[in-house]
Amino acid sequence: MITNGNLFAGSAARRAEEVIATLLATPDLKIERIVSHGQASPPGFWYDQAWAEWVVLLSGSATLRFEKETAARELRPGDFLHIPAHARHRVEATDPEHATVWLAVHHR
Repeated sequence: MITNGNLFAGSAARRAEEVIATLLATPDLKIERIVSHGQASPPGFWYDQAWAEWVVLLSGSATLRFEKETAARELRPGDFLHIPAHARHRVEATDPEHATVWLAVHHR
Protein backbone atom coordinates (compact mmCIF):
# COMPACT_ATOMS: atom_id res chain seq x y z
CA MET A 1 0.00 0.00 0.00
CA ILE A 2 1.29 3.48 -0.86
CA THR A 3 0.77 6.13 1.82
CA ASN A 4 1.71 9.76 1.96
CA GLY A 5 1.31 12.82 4.15
CA ASN A 6 3.07 15.94 5.38
CA LEU A 7 5.37 15.90 8.41
CA PHE A 8 4.32 19.42 9.41
CA ALA A 9 0.55 19.07 8.96
CA GLY A 10 -1.23 20.07 12.17
CA SER A 11 2.01 20.68 14.06
CA ALA A 12 1.21 24.32 14.90
CA ALA A 13 -1.80 23.38 17.06
CA ARG A 14 -0.71 23.55 20.72
CA ARG A 15 -1.69 20.60 22.88
CA ALA A 16 -1.15 19.81 26.55
CA GLU A 17 0.52 16.50 25.64
CA GLU A 18 3.02 15.50 22.97
CA VAL A 19 1.46 14.11 19.82
CA ILE A 20 3.04 10.89 18.56
CA ALA A 21 1.92 9.51 15.21
CA THR A 22 3.20 6.21 13.81
CA LEU A 23 3.94 6.74 10.13
CA LEU A 24 5.20 3.23 9.37
CA ALA A 25 5.52 0.06 11.40
CA THR A 26 7.00 -3.33 10.57
CA PRO A 27 8.26 -6.09 12.88
CA ASP A 28 11.77 -4.54 12.90
CA LEU A 29 11.16 -0.85 12.19
CA LYS A 30 8.87 1.92 13.42
CA ILE A 31 8.86 5.52 12.13
CA GLU A 32 7.13 8.16 14.23
CA ARG A 33 6.45 11.87 14.00
CA ILE A 34 6.50 13.53 17.42
CA VAL A 35 5.26 17.08 17.99
CA SER A 36 6.17 18.85 21.23
CA HIS A 37 5.21 22.29 22.53
CA GLY A 38 7.27 22.80 25.67
CA GLN A 39 6.89 19.24 26.96
CA ALA A 40 9.71 17.49 28.80
CA SER A 41 10.24 14.19 30.56
CA PRO A 42 8.77 14.08 34.07
CA PRO A 43 11.28 14.63 36.91
CA GLY A 44 13.33 11.50 37.54
CA PHE A 45 12.03 9.72 34.41
CA TRP A 46 14.52 8.12 31.98
CA TYR A 47 13.71 6.43 28.67
CA ASP A 48 15.25 2.95 28.55
CA GLN A 49 14.14 1.58 25.18
CA ALA A 50 14.59 -1.98 23.96
CA TRP A 51 14.99 -0.75 20.36
CA ALA A 52 17.66 1.62 19.05
CA GLU A 53 16.43 4.99 17.81
CA TRP A 54 17.66 7.42 15.16
CA VAL A 55 16.04 10.81 15.59
CA VAL A 56 16.21 14.10 13.66
CA LEU A 57 14.85 17.44 14.82
CA LEU A 58 12.92 19.04 11.96
CA SER A 59 11.77 22.25 13.68
CA GLY A 60 11.87 23.95 17.07
CA SER A 61 14.53 23.09 19.62
CA ALA A 62 15.14 20.51 22.33
CA THR A 63 17.54 19.62 25.09
CA LEU A 64 18.36 15.93 25.66
CA ARG A 65 20.31 14.46 28.53
CA PHE A 66 21.94 11.04 28.58
CA GLU A 67 22.48 9.36 31.93
CA LYS A 68 26.16 8.60 31.20
CA GLU A 69 27.03 12.15 30.00
CA THR A 70 27.79 15.14 32.18
CA ALA A 71 26.31 17.79 29.86
CA ALA A 72 22.97 17.99 28.11
CA ARG A 73 22.80 18.14 24.29
CA GLU A 74 21.11 21.10 22.62
CA LEU A 75 19.34 20.19 19.37
CA ARG A 76 18.36 22.60 16.60
CA PRO A 77 16.61 21.92 13.25
CA GLY A 78 18.62 19.47 11.18
CA ASP A 79 20.44 17.93 14.17
CA PHE A 80 20.19 14.16 14.40
CA LEU A 81 21.54 11.45 16.65
CA HIS A 82 21.50 7.70 17.09
CA ILE A 83 20.46 6.38 20.48
CA PRO A 84 21.55 2.77 21.11
CA ALA A 85 19.10 0.40 22.76
CA HIS A 86 19.03 0.86 26.57
CA ALA A 87 20.94 4.17 26.48
CA ARG A 88 19.05 5.90 29.27
CA HIS A 89 18.03 9.40 28.23
CA ARG A 90 15.45 12.09 28.88
CA VAL A 91 14.03 15.19 27.24
CA GLU A 92 15.01 18.12 29.46
CA ALA A 93 13.10 20.73 27.44
CA THR A 94 11.44 21.53 24.12
CA ASP A 95 10.66 24.92 22.60
CA PRO A 96 7.63 26.39 24.43
CA GLU A 97 6.95 29.00 21.71
CA HIS A 98 7.23 26.97 18.49
CA ALA A 99 6.39 23.42 17.49
CA THR A 100 9.27 21.01 17.98
CA VAL A 101 8.80 18.36 15.29
CA TRP A 102 10.85 15.17 15.54
CA LEU A 103 11.18 12.26 13.13
CA ALA A 104 12.09 9.12 15.07
CA VAL A 105 13.16 5.84 13.46
CA HIS A 106 13.13 2.92 15.92
CA HIS A 107 14.95 -0.21 14.77
CA ARG A 108 16.08 -3.58 16.09
